[in-house]
Order: sequence, then structure tokens, then C-alpha cells
Amino acid sequence: MREERERQRAGERRLRLVKIGGIAALVLAIAAGAGFLAAGGGNDDDNAGPAAAPIAVGERSAPAVLTVYEDFRCPACAQFENAFRSTVNELTEAGQLRVDYHLVTIIDGNMRGSGSRYAANAAACARDQGAFPEYHDVLFQNQPAETDDAFADKSRLIELAREIEPLDNETFRTCVRDGTHDDWVSRSNADFLDGEYNATPTVLLNGERLGQGGDPLTPEHLRERVAEMAG
Repeated sequence: MREERERQRAGERRLRLVKIGGIAALVLAIAAGAGFLAAGGGNDDDNAGPAAAPIAVGERSAPAVLTVYEDFRCPACAQFENAFRSTVNELTEAGQLRVDYHLVTIIDGNMRGSGSRYAANAAACARDQGAFPEYHDVLFQNQPAETDDAFADKSRLIELAREIEPLDNETFRTCVRDGTHDDWVSRSNADFLDGEYNATPTVLLNGERLGQGGDPLTPEHLRERVAEMAG
């Protein structure tokens, strides 16, 4: 009986994680392989309400818009961010690209935990202080293992923010501790689950999904596409 129960539990875990695994096509060309693509269910959030506006980085009038759906606990998201960071930053600073970040929490749902939610809330708190890009990068640069829900410790999120001068203040720390933007995070995740995409990272350039078929997306390819749009 004990062995049968163990087999049943193992089967349930496999079903829950069946879509966690595989290679992220858009990362393949620059990571030589190995990114895990998390897909499928979310956490227990089912909040109704208005759509959650993304966090925008770059000039609103930029000719190219990169739309990114990502989860701070998602390993493939970290691969994408760490590979494309300098290119994206260069293009946004040049006024050629705006990035709309949709933060989601599907790893919390698939692996259990709350680190995706707490990290997304903390990132929104950083947005309030005008330091979202810097904090966003720090979170991905310090991402724990997928099975380690280290971002569920709010003191860890606050500790990482000490590297960023505009966030070393009580307003930011209170926002993180109180979960000021938890409702926004829930709606952002619900919007994602109700939409046409089911995996992170999902990346679109002016509405066209990248890394799907044909040549995998590379930083140089992104730069070329944006240059074409900038005319």
C-alpha cells in the first residue's frame, strides 16, 4: 500500500510539472541548450477586475515594443534576461525600444510557494521608486534554483534592494512587507492565464511572437529587427 501511494504521488507530481522542461527556443542560440520552459497552471489566484497594466521601460514613443511575459522564479526567463540584457538596455536607452513587462506567477502554481508573487510585488514597489530596471536585473542575477523558494523570504528581497541606492528606504521596504501590489500581481497572472500564451518567457516584438520557428532569436537578430522598425 505504501508503495502504491508513493507511485500515485509521483504520478501527480509528474502531471503537475509535465510542461516544466524543454528548451526555450528563443534562448537556444545564445545559451547552447538548456533552459527550462515553465508552462501551464498558475497559483490559486482567480481575481476578476480590470487588466493589469504592464511595467513599461523606455520611451513611450519608441518605434519598437518588446512585450515580455516572465516569472522571477523561471530559469528560462533568467537565461533570456542574462543573455539579452545589454542589448535591450542599449536599445531602450537609444529610444528605439520600449519594453512592456508582464509579471506572472506560474512557478508558484506549478512548484508551490510564493516567491514569484512576492518578487513581482517587490519589483512593482521598485517601479514606484523609479528603479524597476535595476531591481528587475538584480532579481534575475540572483535567482535561486527553481525548487528553492528563496524569494518567499521578503527580507531577502529587501536585502537585494540594498544594492540599489533609490530603494534603500523605508517606503520601499514597507511596500515589500505589506504586499502593496499583490492585487496587481494577481491580475497580471490571471490575464496571462486567460490569454493565448501559456509559457514563460513569452517574448513579442510589435505583437509578433519571437523564437517560434525558423531561426532562434539572438541579441543580434533583435538589434537588426529593431533597427528596421526604427527606419
